[in-house]
Amino acid sequence: MFEHNVTDYGGEIRLDGVTDVAFTVADFFSGAGGLTCGFRRAGFNPLYAIDCWSPAVRTYELNHGHHIEHGSVHESSAVPDADVFVGGPPCQGFSSAGRRVADDERNSLVRIYANLIARHRPKAFVFENVEGFLTTGGGRFLIDLLEPVLAAGYKVHFRKVNAANFGVPQHRKRVLAIGGLGFDPSFPEFSHSAAGAPGAHLVGSGKPTTPSVRDAIGTLPLPSAEPPGSPADHYSKPLTDGWAQRCKLLKPGQCMRDLPEHLWHGSYHRRANRRVADGMPTEKRGGAPAGIRRLQPDEPSKAITGAALRDFIHYEQDRCLTIRECARLQTFPDDFQFVGTPAEKVQQIGNSVPPLLGYKIAAHLALVLRKNRVADSPGELLSFKPTASEGMSPALQKTCDLVRRLFSQRVSQSEEMLLWNL
Repeated sequence: MFEHNVTDYGGEIRLDGVTDVAFTVADFFSGAGGLTCGFRRAGFNPLYAIDCWSPAVRTYELNHGHHIEHGSVHESSAVPDADVFVGGPPCQGFSSAGRRVADDERNSLVRIYANLIARHRPKAFVFENVEGFLTTGGGRFLIDLLEPVLAAGYKVHFRKVNAANFGVPQHRKRVLAIGGLGFDPSFPEFSHSAAGAPGAHLVGSGKPTTPSVRDAIGTLPLPSAEPPGSPADHYSKPLTDGWAQRCKLLKPGQCMRDLPEHLWHGSYHRRANRRVADGMPTEKRGGAPAGIRRLQPDEPSKAITGAALRDFIHYEQDRCLTIRECARLQTFPDDFQFVGTPAEKVQQIGNSVPPLLGYKIAAHLALVLRKNRVADSPGELLSFKPTASEGMSPALQKTCDLVRRLFSQRVSQSEEMLLWNL
């Protein structure tokens, strides 16, 4: 079982006065259990989890216990009465890292999750997803989330955040919704300021600097050439000639486009003129994908995905990242064990909510739950902040207009002017 001996890059993670909590949590679409990992750190007792992917279920069970159900949320057995429901319905249909598909059947799981919340009425809930969730389908999946929970009486905060502003050594933009049943759950404050990504300076001014790639993985020993490595999954097989040549030429921060064209790999050639079709002007918007990138040592990493083993080069060693380094950048502790093939392990890591982000949310909720009681009152959208920037794309503006049109009677008075002026 997973022990609470994790570190926060320079010191033991402290529970900020919430060590005596006895709240419970149920994790839907749990994957390997990144959110559960964070909630356990904050003292929550996990009662239930469910996921349909066997490698992730086995990883969850190995680290968290046998309370996980292997199956689809459609077919979920009796869900226990947990204080908090957490979940991030599979995001591939929304993700900008892949092909956005508005009719992807996985997207309908947003409504299923929201209906589960409305039916079982936990004291609070957390929803997490990729930023593409906001605009895919013209915003209809945001409506799938908000309609049931507001009708059930939840007071909701909805934000787009960067995990780096919560101390995660990684620029990972996500949307979060936090709801309290008849009470204001508030929203956890940003704890860190970050650099190295567009708009990062707009949030967390005056806060401590986010840990860097070097902070996160620099204390690891040289990886072994073969598995299992020490710590587990810290190994890196020798590169082929082409990959080795690319690594030697790339400087920190550089990516495939900085290499001579004869060193571009085939898929990069095919995608080099890709455009981002989200309503923004298309002239070079987004440009070519990065392909491979050597990480900057003194900044947070780019977002860890299931492709991280082939996309990211170590900041000073001529090799790709190891599975364990990817796990550290996601803030999994070194004693967290992953089950499956190398590709399945890194996919589990890339799909996860960083445990440190989960911990920050959980520690905040524990304090809020100790001070508030469930009440019978109308649901309310207490805050809706889909961007930290002053401008927005036409697609995002369309979503904001939809929220305004459908929920004008459920927006708190304090939020009304801000929302309507977006």
